[in-house]
Amino acid sequence: MRGQDEKSIRLARRLRVDQTDAETVLWHRIRNRRVNGNKFVRQEPIIGYICDFVCREKRLIVEVDGGQHNESTADAIRDERLREKGYKVLRFWNNDVLGNIEGVLTIIQSELAEAAPHPTLSP
Repeated sequence: MRGQDEKSIRLARRLRVDQTDAETVLWHRIRNRRVNGNKFVRQEPIIGYICDFVCREKRLIVEVDGGQHNESTADAIRDERLREKGYKVLRFWNNDVLGNIEGVLTIIQSELAEAAPHPTLSP
């Protein structure tokens, strides 16, 4: 699997099975190219982090967070490292996904529309 280390792959597989209710709701709305034809994968290992949802072509990461992430310094560092690698990171609270999924999808659609395809993944 693209040179990823086995530990990250095992963790990502476990997280796919044990996803939160909010992650499940969002996944069912963005999977199978349901957002303007953009493909998302879930629990994707990237530079040592497991990202909730990733559109590889547009280099967009979508994270769904619970209260434990409130003002997290570790998340800020993680986001900065991912940005340095060319990714845009969107973060949504669980209650936003569960209570306002249409608003969340609108933001994701807007970001995807603005993002240029990654040059190494373009046809």
